[in-house]
Amino acid sequence: MTTATMTDDLYRTRLTEAAEPVAREHPTVWGTAEDGPFDAEALAAHEQRGFTILQDLITPDEVATYRQELERLSADSSLREDERVITERASGEVRSIFAVQQLSELIDRLSRDPRLLERARQLLGSDVYLHQTRINSMPGFRGNGFYWHSDFESWHAEDGMPAPRAVSCSIALTPNFPYNGGLMVMPGSHRTFVPSLGETPEHNHLSSLKEQTVGVPSEEVITDMAHRHGIDQFTGPAGSALWFDANIMHGSGNNITPFPRSNIFMVFNSVENTLEQPYAAAAPRPDHIAHRDAQPLR
Repeated sequence: MTTATMTDDLYRTRLTEAAEPVAREHPTVWGTAEDGPFDAEALAAHEQRGFTILQDLITPDEVATYRQELERLSADSSLREDERVITERASGEVRSIFAVQQLSELIDRLSRDPRLLERARQLLGSDVYLHQTRINSMPGFRGNGFYWHSDFESWHAEDGMPAPRAVSCSIALTPNFPYNGGLMVMPGSHRTFVPSLGETPEHNHLSSLKEQTVGVPSEEVITDMAHRHGIDQFTGPAGSALWFDANIMHGSGNNITPFPRSNIFMVFNSVENTLEQPYAAAAPRPDHIAHRDAQPLR
């Protein structure tokens, strides 16, 4: 396997033998209160917990507009064979649409909106670019969740992201209830990197985006982290947003309620943390999953 794994890699993963979790070497918050809209108290809380919830990032009118855009894209038959579109394994319904800013001028403008861009720059302490975007849908009764994982583990192993200097923003387009598959996070878990066992299969992204089985922690590690950190959940009205660190342990359960859940998901990466060759995969994932054009957002 040809990879960029180096002897001084601080976040070695996809190992042949089990290894203990390691303490994170990089900060979570890189900027200061003078750099953006988060005040000092909010930044300190984000540094400690690894996530921040904003109840009204976008307005009800904007929510309606973006929901119509999601419906338009999901119903576009010309996209059903597009590699950017991921469907549910069982039902065939649209689960995610990746690189959605390439398909929607509305989403492209949203990624550059000061309400998002200024916060991303502040948290990462630099200009930023889009590492990944997608619209997620979790339909009522049939929406499948995602097992516990750290995004950075995959981004490091399969995309070549050097450090966890990236932040995700998930904007709710529907109410997030405690019972319709809302995202669960372990507050404080972002301070620990959990290596995984097993080599990365070739073209792993073709299956992992529907159900991730490689790069996930063991039940023993999850149990220990849950007891140490506890579990919180992102709940709130449509228009609320969750900002969360690239390395926080998170997951979601299935949605067996009649209430669908959908969101816009954007990952901002620091321009000082651009992708290299994968650290534990034979080849980089496609550009629609991990953008390699690090042009700063303006």
